[in-house]
Amino acid sequence: MAARKAVTAVEAHLAATRWQLRLGVAVVALLIALGVAVLGLGLCAALRLSGSATPRYASDVDHFKYGSIGSEPQSGVPYALWKALPALYPKQFEGRSDYTAFGFIYETDDKGVRKELPIGVSKRQVNGVDVVWLNCATCHTGTWRASDGGVVHVVPGMPSNNLDFHRFVSLLLTAATDERLEPADLFGPMEKAGTRLDWFDRLVWQAAVMPRFREGLIRVRGRLAPLLERQSPWGAGRVDTFNPYKLLQFGTPAASLTEAEVHGVSDFPAIFNQRPREGMELHWDGNNTSLQERNLSAAIGAGVTPKTVDHASLRRVAGWLMDLPAPVSPHPLNAQAALRGQAIYKAECFACHGGQEAGGYVFKAEKLGKVTPIALIGTDRARLDSYTKEFREQQLSKMFAGTPYQFRYFRKTDGYSNQPLDGLWLRGPYLHNGSVPTLTDLLKAPAERPKAFLRGRDQDVIDPVNGGFLTTACTPGQPTPRGTSCYDTALPGNGNGGHLYGVGLTPEQKADLLAYLLTF
Repeated sequence: MAARKAVTAVEAHLAATRWQLRLGVAVVALLIALGVAVLGLGLCAALRLSGSATPRYASDVDHFKYGSIGSEPQSGVPYALWKALPALYPKQFEGRSDYTAFGFIYETDDKGVRKELPIGVSKRQVNGVDVVWLNCATCHTGTWRASDGGVVHVVPGMPSNNLDFHRFVSLLLTAATDERLEPADLFGPMEKAGTRLDWFDRLVWQAAVMPRFREGLIRVRGRLAPLLERQSPWGAGRVDTFNPYKLLQFGTPAASLTEAEVHGVSDFPAIFNQRPREGMELHWDGNNTSLQERNLSAAIGAGVTPKTVDHASLRRVAGWLMDLPAPVSPHPLNAQAALRGQAIYKAECFACHGGQEAGGYVFKAEKLGKVTPIALIGTDRARLDSYTKEFREQQLSKMFAGTPYQFRYFRKTDGYSNQPLDGLWLRGPYLHNGSVPTLTDLLKAPAERPKAFLRGRDQDVIDPVNGGFLTTACTPGQPTPRGTSCYDTALPGNGNGGHLYGVGLTPEQKADLLAYLLTF
């Protein structure tokens, strides 16, 4: 057997060095491979999470209905979650797979297929995630029918008479801390609703999407819930314009709101024919004369912020609304009675409201678009009191500060603005808070006006005799049909008093005046 060759100390050292070198090379190679993998994953994540886009619509009316105004980045709901919510909350959604339970309106396309989102809900990709939220049409698109079971006519620009925004917001606030919104529990319902998730999607939803959404929702709940606890449910077709604004934009504590200002709920207004309204005292209380500033303030209410607002989109909406006509009244014309009523209207009403002529609506009148003091008009003052001098100062100093859009025109008034009445036939219930169901009721003394009546989904059949919509009496505190609520004029902010103009006319004069008003 051959003798083993002796290994010198130098050779042993070289052998060990070669082994360490091989190990070092292997480790470096592994680290490089891991680095490449991490870099690749990072690039993949960057590509997946950097997308930002929103659909563009060829027609102005579709842009109004579905186009984004920039509300999604700060206020929106991830679209995959939006689709899953009906299955997660079947009671609140009345077992439906869409948002009609809250009064949202859906359209079908040219092929008869229902569109994926309701009118007034837009979609925008934010950091690679599709997010949906509100636009101008949410509050300003409604429906009417000529008869129960008749064709539903969707009218952009009219008040959203079906939408129960209070119920919708309350659901989201309730969901903020609900275990059903834990990411791991969401994936099943999301996939059943049509969302396909790969491993990376699940990672992103667990680590980023849902934590960010829920943190924001919990923050909103902390500010808004104390206000809602102090108010009665708003009911369909109504919203509190400025109190949530105070809480969410300026951090005003709900507890600091006075009892006088906290009940500022009012009806959604119609927004036809904006061009002749430029320079009028806008909003129910006439607190602004600038259409642009009024529009920006309304967009804030829909969820945009000074950083996320899409000014180009808002300008497009505003341009389209400038000359959007009110639909012609479908009510049968009693020509002789309407002619007599026109004379009465000119004597009693024209100076404040303008009027309907053969060539269209007349927007020139002595007091049109100006504020009538509350001491004279006598209607419920809660909406007036909800807009305070302190809030105005915050708006002027903070909203869009340092930009060309900084607010300058808001002011505090002492009454309500005399509004044009174009499209009057589909703007009921009447007065700023929707407290008087029909035009016939408005010509009655306040003590004779209905004390409680239904509002809500499917309450959109027009009344060819009394004007406005057919209404049903209800008893406050008693159950109502699904999708409706009982409007109680005894609640704070819901009063139906005031506006005594025409109350003293004879029955014959009232009938003639009504015949004319039905042509508006």
